[in-house]
Amino acid sequence: MPEITCNDRHWTVPAGRNLLDELNAAGFAVPFSCRAGSCQACLVRCIEGEPLDARPEALPATRRAQGWRLACQCRIVSDLHVATYDPAREAIPADVHAVEWLAGQVLRLQLIPQRPIRYRAGQHVLLWNAAGVARPYSLASLPGEDVGLELHIDCSRPGAFADSARALRPGDQLRLGALHEGGLYYEPDWQSRPLLMLAAGTGLAPLWGLLREALRQGHEAPIRLIHVASGESYLRAALERLAARHGTLEVELVQGQASMEACLRSLRLRSRQEVALVCGREAFVEASSRRLFLAGLPRGQLLSDTFVSRHTDD
Repeated sequence: MPEITCNDRHWTVPAGRNLLDELNAAGFAVPFSCRAGSCQACLVRCIEGEPLDARPEALPATRRAQGWRLACQCRIVSDLHVATYDPAREAIPADVHAVEWLAGQVLRLQLIPQRPIRYRAGQHVLLWNAAGVARPYSLASLPGEDVGLELHIDCSRPGAFADSARALRPGDQLRLGALHEGGLYYEPDWQSRPLLMLAAGTGLAPLWGLLREALRQGHEAPIRLIHVASGESYLRAALERLAARHGTLEVELVQGQASMEACLRSLRLRSRQEVALVCGREAFVEASSRRLFLAGLPRGQLLSDTFVSRHTDD
């Protein structure tokens, strides 16, 4: 049977076992959210040996060249020596600059990294708390803004990270892991193409950044943003102010499941050139995508980002 070495411990496992499962069974508490290679919380570094990686494309080539692998995607086929990710050494410290509660359940968190980081609207960042819990969050801020990094954390349900986030105060410190691409971005050559943005819950966070990026770049065609929430939209006032300043922007705020279903049934395309950006939990993204395809949207003009989480966590 293959032997695993991790942080000076050695043990054997049957061939073909999942690396994340075996590390956690051995007590290493490697964090994860999705088990699909999307959250990238389960990073480990291969020092000797090579696992069978189901999704090598999930990490940039530079990270793979450094030995990093996503444990959830790896099966053990031979002897393997790995090291777990150490946020104290690998991640960037970031100071909590401001906290604000929006609509009672969404925490707007502003962070100031202690080292400059380069990013673009639509990306995710892996956020580590002091207890070693890591979760990926979409960036709601834009490069160059004085507020640093802005994230919107849904604290409406219990979860290891959300529970700790409720207690955050200015001056506290978190750590930033790797930045990685989501499925959403804005291209400057879209300026003459209508944009349709669909968000549910805190799926609004990356679209809030991308919307302002489009307007900052002088987007000329109409933009329609639809936000679905169980209650009042947590960015209602900010969205309405933005729409008042930009005549090309139309904002529609939808409350509740029945209203969402009616909204999706009524969706029509402005043009065959329209680009759609969709973000939220899996059921919402699937329902929105299906409706857009039925409405005639070409598949290459739909960009989506799905929030996937553990059943017992945020």
